[in-house]
Amino acid sequence: MSTMPAPLLSLVDVTRTFGGVQALSGVSLDVAAGRITGVIGPNGAGKTTLFNVITGAYTPTAGEIYLDGARLTGLKPYQIARAGIARTFQNIRLFSSMSVWEHLLVAQRHDGSVFGRLLPAGLARSKAGREAEKALVFFGLEKVRDRPARELPYGTQRKVEMARALTANPRLLLLDEPIAGMSHEEADELRHLLMRLRADGLTILLIEHDMTFVMNLCDRIHVLDFGRQIAHGTPEAVRTDPAVLDAYLGADT
Repeated sequence: MSTMPAPLLSLVDVTRTFGGVQALSGVSLDVAAGRITGVIGPNGAGKTTLFNVITGAYTPTAGEIYLDGARLTGLKPYQIARAGIARTFQNIRLFSSMSVWEHLLVAQRHDGSVFGRLLPAGLARSKAGREAEKALVFFGLEKVRDRPARELPYGTQRKVEMARALTANPRLLLLDEPIAGMSHEEADELRHLLMRLRADGLTILLIEHDMTFVMNLCDRIHVLDFGRQIAHGTPEAVRTDPAVLDAYLGADT
């Protein structure tokens, strides 16, 4: 049995309260470096709140968050992005009139890395173009390079959003329902692309409702229900966990 690598991201007893409602209650989880980790749970389980806490959109009411041992708790979203975390959203956030190519370039305009700040303007633009080109080719977007986002099918818009996130060369990529609106063929193609990214060393944390997609892709899965973590482990362990069967998958699964 292979040993899991050290965690890149760690949440320790994280709670987030809105008024009298606990959206997250004492959640602790590790995201292993170079692995794909999934978060599942019914609607309202706290999955998107978890992403918002990790990325600084919400500050935890209690608990701590660490990226490679460095404390993220309380940092602003732009500081967390500069630390190496990129995300996509459940509801696609593209600029309707901007082309695919423009989306990939604009994502790199505020490069917070030391290298990016030291580059002369011309070299920075050249570097941005190379990164954009790599993302364009990787996601098979060459034919729609100059088309505005509003003209693209929904599944293609999803790819553009993921390509945009990758141009910043994140250490950790958060994907919120990445295959929502995709056909079966598109979802299967994306699964293979994410497996290639994992093989290249990228760490991925994703939320997804499609259980077949999650079970066939993720190395580890964490299950939330009413803001609490009720199970975690390998896909095989989660698939047969009684608490998961009751709360999410259904007793007849």
